[in-house]
Amino acid sequence: MNFKRQGNTFILQISGLFEKLTINELLQTKWNAPKKLIHQFRMEKAIKVNGLGQPWNNELKLGDLLSIELFKEEAYGFLPHNVNAQILFEDDHLLVVNKPAGVDTHPNSPDQTNTLANGVAFHLKEKGEQCRAYPIHRLDRHTTGAVIFAKHALSQAILDRMLRERKIKRTYWALAHGKMKEDKGTIQKNIGRDRHHPTRRRVSPKGQTAVTHYQKLCYYPKAKLTLVELSLDTGRTHQIRVHMSNLGHPLAGDTLYGGTQIFPNQALHARKISFQHPLTFEKIECTAPFLQEEVWDIVGDDFRT
Repeated sequence: MNFKRQGNTFILQISGLFEKLTINELLQTKWNAPKKLIHQFRMEKAIKVNGLGQPWNNELKLGDLLSIELFKEEAYGFLPHNVNAQILFEDDHLLVVNKPAGVDTHPNSPDQTNTLANGVAFHLKEKGEQCRAYPIHRLDRHTTGAVIFAKHALSQAILDRMLRERKIKRTYWALAHGKMKEDKGTIQKNIGRDRHHPTRRRVSPKGQTAVTHYQKLCYYPKAKLTLVELSLDTGRTHQIRVHMSNLGHPLAGDTLYGGTQIFPNQALHARKISFQHPLTFEKIECTAPFLQEEVWDIVGDDFRT
């Protein structure tokens, strides 16, 4: 697929994927862009075909050049601050970043600057790219791994919808205490707040629906730890940590939920993320390298690639 950035404009050469769609259909049906943003494009006459304005109900032809004024300079949204964030993927529309442990995904107060979002803003500033950093999802402070950021409002809106519709697949790896009996299974137990603790969650019949799928990858008998792969149908706070603890296998290092502090933080890593590009529909798949060797040095070479 042919697409490129030219100044503040996104140029897309129409392929068979978009042929015979109208501009309206492309925005509303194919991209599912929000109505407010579509209205803004229309009012600003931001979309052209082959360099000319065109009625939005005309069909696009194979080879047409569709241009959208998409890249406007705007404030980063977060104060730039270097947190040594590792970039796993980047183009003009989004980034995938490998979050270190001990770093929040975004600030929880105006004066907080040592977060992943601040690190992404720093990265953009270093590149000379003046755009906002939009975090699409988050990880707990001490969980490491892949996080998506959008670079403009259209990308953000599409990625937000994809996340709600579970079209962004996230796979986690964890080291859990004990030897798990089942090779794989599903934990479907509601999660709610623990009224006896300000930050802890617990399994509760009155809580929100929570579904976690797990698969045992390897057992390490000397350490008495199981390497387990997990994926979520829901995204509740501390979901993996709560469900694994309830299963009788709390995460190593997770003292909040019954784990032993053999590591400085819970051994939980957002290992892989895969999704279709929000605008071009190309497949993006990123594997996040382990950032804490003191936690993951037990994992053999077979699981490092």
